[in-house]
Amino acid sequence: MSFAKISVVLVEPQGPLNVGSICRAMMNFGFSDLRLVNPQTDHLQDEARRMAVKASAILESAALFSSLEEALSDCHLSLGTTRRFGKYREDFLHPEEAANYLLPWSETGRVALVFGREDKGLTTSELDLCQRLITIPTSDLLPSMNLAQSVVLCLYEIVRLRGLQQNRSCGRKKLATSAVLEDLYGHMRRTLCEIGFLDSQNPDHILRSLRRIFGRAGLNDREVRILRGLWSRLDWLEGERRKGLK
Repeated sequence: MSFAKISVVLVEPQGPLNVGSICRAMMNFGFSDLRLVNPQTDHLQDEARRMAVKASAILESAALFSSLEEALSDCHLSLGTTRRFGKYREDFLHPEEAANYLLPWSETGRVALVFGREDKGLTTSELDLCQRLITIPTSDLLPSMNLAQSVVLCLYEIVRLRGLQQNRSCGRKKLATSAVLEDLYGHMRRTLCEIGFLDSQNPDHILRSLRRIFGRAGLNDREVRILRGLWSRLDWLEGERRKGLK
């Protein structure tokens, strides 16, 4: 069983034992694409190798990136994990729901599971780069899970569901990549600021809600082009309006 189009992304991992354990779990379940964003440890040190056991090939082939945006640039769907609930952290999926959501998309494009730092997880701006959010229901007595255990749980749910759906075909559309979506959101931000829809002092207040709306919709390249056309038309209309004021 192979999951070649599903990437495991670790943002600033701090513990070599965790990284090695994650490599072993990935090989256990048939995953191979590991991406490390600005790791805070030498992921090739002996402790990591010992925990990886026979999965040292995944450890050695892990791709290194300086930013999460760079790591997700070729991904069509990204799911970020978080345990903190806040104003911009809503519409959560539990691991089994996340597996059900992402598996069909992995048939047509690359999907990323994004995990944050051991001590403080993912920042709000990093979660902005993810179309959906995953949370693992835990006890209030100790809500924060170990990084490697969190990865294992999410990967297991994907494998379990694939086993149940092995013979089910998928006809879903191919999603736009993260890089294409970020260009869209950048254009959206500029246009909506220009026409006064977004508060220029705090444009992300509303923009984060728009990101979540479009994230749930699952945009493909054609839909992104339509939206870019809409923003371009608004740009033109705003330009004409300003000419009339002179």
